[in-house]
Parts: sequence; C-alpha cells; structure tokens
Amino acid sequence: MTARPAQPTTAPPPFGAELRDVVVRYRRRDEAPALGGASLTVRPGTITGLLGRNGAGKTTALALLAGFRRASAGQVLVGPAGAMEDPFENPWAVMHTQLVREGGDVWGDDRAKDTLAHYADARPLWDGDLAAGLLDELEVDLRKKPDEMSRGKRSALGAVIGLASRAPLTIFDEVYLGMDAPSRYAFYDALVADYAEHPRTIVLSSHLIDEVERLFEDVVVVDRGRVLLAEPVEDVRARGVSLVGPADVVEQFVDGRRVLSRQRLGGTAQVTLFGAFDAAQRRRATDAGLELGAVAVQDLFVHLTRETGRDREAQR
Repeated sequence: MTARPAQPTTAPPPFGAELRDVVVRYRRRDEAPALGGASLTVRPGTITGLLGRNGAGKTTALALLAGFRRASAGQVLVGPAGAMEDPFENPWAVMHTQLVREGGDVWGDDRAKDTLAHYADARPLWDGDLAAGLLDELEVDLRKKPDEMSRGKRSALGAVIGLASRAPLTIFDEVYLGMDAPSRYAFYDALVADYAEHPRTIVLSSHLIDEVERLFEDVVVVDRGRVLLAEPVEDVRARGVSLVGPADVVEQFVDGRRVLSRQRLGGTAQVTLFGAFDAAQRRRATDAGLELGAVAVQDLFVHLTRETGRDREAQR
C-alpha cells in the first residue's frame, strides 16, 4: 500500500474503528484466544469507554486498532467514514492514530524532552503549546528520563503525549492509573476541553469506571475475548434503575428483580435494580414517594461480567 503524504495543516475527520469477527490467538489453537470472534464499532467523533476485567481482551483490541498487531482472523478497520482501512503496516493510518498504554509508551532511558520531540515529528497534528501547558500543570520535568520518574509522572507524560498528538483516533489504555487523584482529574478536564475544541475519536480503557464514566458517550464491555455490550452510555444506564425512599416502600418494588446494590440509613433505603422500569412503573414509584435515578455504569459492568462468568461455569 502506498503511504499517503502527511498533511500537517489539515486535520482529517475523526476516525471510526471496527472489529469484525476478530480472533487473536497468542498460543496453541486448543487454548482460549485473547479475542474470540469479537465485533465492535467505535463511532467517529465520540469518547468511547472500553471496559473489561483483567485479561478480558481490551489491550489486545486496542493494539489491533493502533496497527500494533495483526488479527489471526476477522477484519480490523480504522479511518474516516467511507474510507476505512486495515491499520496493520499502514503508514497513513498509524500516523493518525495515537495509542498510549499504562507505561506511557516512552523511551525510558532518554530524556523526556527527546521523547516529545519524537512524537512532535511523528504526529502531523501535534500541538506543542498544549503539551507545554499540560506538562507544567502536571509538574513533569522534561530534563529527567522516564526511568528516573515516579510511576505517576511517567503516566502523566504519556497522557500529555496522547492529548497533544491530536490524532483523529486517540487511545488511552489505562494510562492514568499511576497518577494521583488531582493529576487524574486535571487530565480528565484537559481531555474534555480539548475534545470540545478539536473533535476527534477518543477511546478510554479504564478500571476507574466511577471516575471516567462521566466522560463517555458510548460504552463497550469486553469479557473473556468477546463483546458483551456496545451502545450509547445512556442506553447502558437505562438497563437498570436506582430507587431511594422509605425502606418499606422501596422493598415493594424490589420483589422479583435482581438487586445490584443496597444501602440503608435509618428508615431510608437505596437500591439499585437490574432491568428498566417502563413509564407506568416509573409513575407508580414516583407516586409512592420514591426518587428514581440512573444506574452507574460501574454497577452494570460488574453485574454483566459476573453473570457471564456464572453462565460459563454452569456450562462446564
């Protein structure tokens, strides 16, 4: 494939991304694959949360989208709508995709300023002013080598690289786990602000779901190499309901439903239930004096992956 020339002054539209029945095997064919027939779509111009337990296949899926790995079977596509291509060994796709993993994807034994210079050359949409401002805010010393930095500062450096790249497809794979809370929230705020000014496609993989779910527009849940769910975040939250009110009244609406969580303080109770309420049920609960709310994505994620694990155990 002929590499397209870089266009440093013209930003391509946000990339979409797709996996179509993708299989990735690392070991023998008789062992479970890292991905086993996974299919998902990342809508262009959205912030998508990719969620899964350890070993679920998230990092493998992201490596495929970034062109770091080739699928054993199936199809991987990234690019603008109507012009999506296989990213593997595709210079144009790789040039416009930025994957930053937990380690920051930096050279440990070179000064941080040298790593930034490399990315500035490699990413046609690189914004040096944005990088400088974020590095100052996160207190990252460019004179140091990443191997000399704390885990948090190294993670911060990786996060800055991801944002300053302004790549049409920007992927963060647990990059912020090493940061302290103030640094993480500074990163989240910077991500939202820059995304609003410079729309692109952002994929966030995180175990800190309660912190980052406010950023999501779409959610993908991967479990044991397969995609359990891929839909807008509001549809995900609508899969359950939270009820708050007098404990005896709340219990009237619990009967027969799966309880995701339960809390009680004195005579007041809060329960989170799996399964949506229709309009009539909502009206009845409201008339009974209960407050209704959406379910946290984290609660639903835990429930869905736990139920899948139980189903598989029952099939053995």
